[in-house]
Amino acid sequence: MATSMPAAFIGHGSPMNTLEQNRFTESWRRLGEAVPRPRAVLVVSAHWYTNATVVTAMEEPRTIHDFYGFPEELFAFEYPAPGDPDVADLVVETVQPRWVGQDRDSWGLDHGTWSVLAHLFPDADVPVVQLSINAVQPLEYHVDIGARLAPLLDEGVLVLGSGNVVHNLRRIDWSTPDAGVDWNRRFDAAALAVLQDEPGDVLRLVEHPDYQQAVPTPDHFIPLLYFAGLASARGASIDPWTEGYSYGSLSMASYVTGVEAPSATQDDEGSGHAPGTDAPPEQSNI
Repeated sequence: MATSMPAAFIGHGSPMNTLEQNRFTESWRRLGEAVPRPRAVLVVSAHWYTNATVVTAMEEPRTIHDFYGFPEELFAFEYPAPGDPDVADLVVETVQPRWVGQDRDSWGLDHGTWSVLAHLFPDADVPVVQLSINAVQPLEYHVDIGARLAPLLDEGVLVLGSGNVVHNLRRIDWSTPDAGVDWNRRFDAAALAVLQDEPGDVLRLVEHPDYQQAVPTPDHFIPLLYFAGLASARGASIDPWTEGYSYGSLSMASYVTGVEAPSATQDDEGSGHAPGTDAPPEQSNI
């Protein structure tokens, strides 16, 4: 029988976290050590934001370098984890009657996935599938799909959401790589309170006075909805795994359910530092 798995939401921040060692990437490494070895990992990444709900179903997903203005070392990085068409089939079956298509040759693994998994499973020896974010569906839809994914944990599938609770690239301040402005901190605290109180009510955050600044576009916020829906369906408690901020307007918060969170470490170096660039931050695809 498969070992029941935990689930997590990871604030992934800059793609440079792939190459750097800091307190966030160290926490991702510890998560990989804390969980049982999964049959596969299912990732809902902010960076596969499209017009349908689709799961990758290829044997060998490619590494997608979906960003701009970063060092060549990052563009050369490969994460050659295998896919798992059987797990893709299982995802399709599990969320019925919701429809999920299968992508056998188009997508792969984007940096919202491999920048985190490079630390969780650095040997790239655990199969990975991605589930797209359907941009034409309302927020309630994503909470519901997350809840429907909950049985996958009992099939040995580790479910990860990868985004950022707060993600406003137009308000980035490159001079404050490890800081968060006041509205960032307020919304981040509100998210933690809702997740620990009643994750099924996560959409209460839409009414928060700082929501428009914290979530000017929904792509990085929606992976949190999948995680909250899943935890609610399991009746499981949620714990913070990491806390912190980046560039004033990003939250690096991560949460887990079903695995004991480590003691917080606040004194180490912060998140991956993006290189200086003349391009506007919103064109970097962080």
